[in-house]
Amino acid sequence: MKSLDDIQEVAVLGAGTMGHGIAQVAAQAGCNTVLYDISDVIVETGRAAIAAMLDKGVQKGKVSEEQRETTLARITTSTMLQDAVRDADAVIEAAPEKLDLKREIFSDILEVVSNDCILATNTSSLSISAIAECLPEPDRHRFVGLHFFNPPPLMKLLEIVRGDLTSDVCVEACRALGERLGKDPIVVRDAPGFASSRLGIVLGLEAIRMVQEDVASVADIDKAMELGYRHPMGPLKLTDLVGLDVRLAIAEYLAQELDDTRFEPPQLLCDMVAQGKLGKKTGSGFYDW
Repeated sequence: MKSLDDIQEVAVLGAGTMGHGIAQVAAQAGCNTVLYDISDVIVETGRAAIAAMLDKGVQKGKVSEEQRETTLARITTSTMLQDAVRDADAVIEAAPEKLDLKREIFSDILEVVSNDCILATNTSSLSISAIAECLPEPDRHRFVGLHFFNPPPLMKLLEIVRGDLTSDVCVEACRALGERLGKDPIVVRDAPGFASSRLGIVLGLEAIRMVQEDVASVADIDKAMELGYRHPMGPLKLTDLVGLDVRLAIAEYLAQELDDTRFEPPQLLCDMVAQGKLGKKTGSGFYDW
């Protein structure tokens, strides 16, 4: 298993909102980072988003021009999966929340990654142990959940999720890596929804039900949590940021796994996803972006 000092090369698989954010965090921490996705358009869009985020940091005085340039210089892109991970000390998968897709990715890279490379998934709800079933038992000891929060460059929390066979050595290496990346890690057991998603989804779904029942306006529901409970962002705006489709998938998964009606998605959420109103990424959700 790689120690903290040995983790210099990081591969991030998926250049979407979470993936490019994780890649930025890794590069800012001094890691040479490969950002992978299936097409040049996607990876270049991800790289452009990183540059834009760094530009904002420079404008606000939180990132120096030198830091911006060195961070971008540490990031390379790839559309060849096995090439992207070949030299990696840690692989962080940030593909869509589809169990079969994640299993396929890890099965495809296993033959080329080093024997002590950390294998991590950024899933926010899927079972770590279920994803790891595609791997031989020895490799499941180095498989772990690393759940970053959106946007990764700004959010301090890192949820380390221990699978059935994840070793203590792997967990501690990831804790140290998380701290190096500027995060404040917590360690949770591989239970449906972990800690963060299970708590957050209940609040988000109830807020959507309140909109559905015309209890209050979208803005006022969010303001209630922002001002009354000091949440930095209301649950409906957060749903837009995460993606309504992602929230729907998590809710459906938890409702099935926990057999609990608390997680059944409101009809309004189902309807908005069917209409393509997915939040910020489509320009329309509970808010217009």
